Amino acid sequence: MFNMHNSNNSNISKLFHVPLLCLKTETMRRAVFPGSFDPITIGHEDIIKRALPLFDEIIIAIGFNSTKGGMYSIEERMQLISDVFAGEEKIKVDKYQILTIDYCHDKKANYLLRGLRTAADFEFERGIGQVNRLMADDIETVFMLTAPEYTPISSSIVRDVIRHKGNLKGLVPESILDKISL
Repeated sequence: MFNMHNSNNSNISKLFHVPLLCLKTETMRRAVFPGSFDPITIGHEDIIKRALPLFDEIIIAIGFNSTKGGMYSIEERMQLISDVFAGEEKIKVDKYQILTIDYCHDKKANYLLRGLRTAADFEFERGIGQVNRLMADDIETVFMLTAPEYTPISSSIVRDVIRHKGNLKGLVPESILDKISL
């Protein structure tokens, strides 16, 4: 790591004929965690909390898919996620309508964070990760396994519970239990 105030940097700059501003001082470890989050589940929350020590910033990015109708609007989802992570400075919440890899470049993110619940998730995500790697080898996909107790929980199951006016305790983060309409 170079310190911009270190006199050795100017020597390195002269030695290699590199302008001082081109020397990398630090690389921010910024990850994008993309998904529909319709709604955010306790499993999503767990992955994000466990990923926090690994990254300087995590952007929770809600992708817009015109072929899918959501239970909650993108704005409602953004608010729910913001409520879950209120006060956590390393978390940003955003939305996007472009290829995820292009969004990563736009946000200068060098990592793509994905949670895996099952072997089927791995097979699906592996394929996407490999295509992303072909398109942008400067972005690493990082897989995190869901905690065993959250493996059966998906947004689809949570939506079914909501539709049937079931108990959401243990399925969504505690901080938004009262905000999810039954």
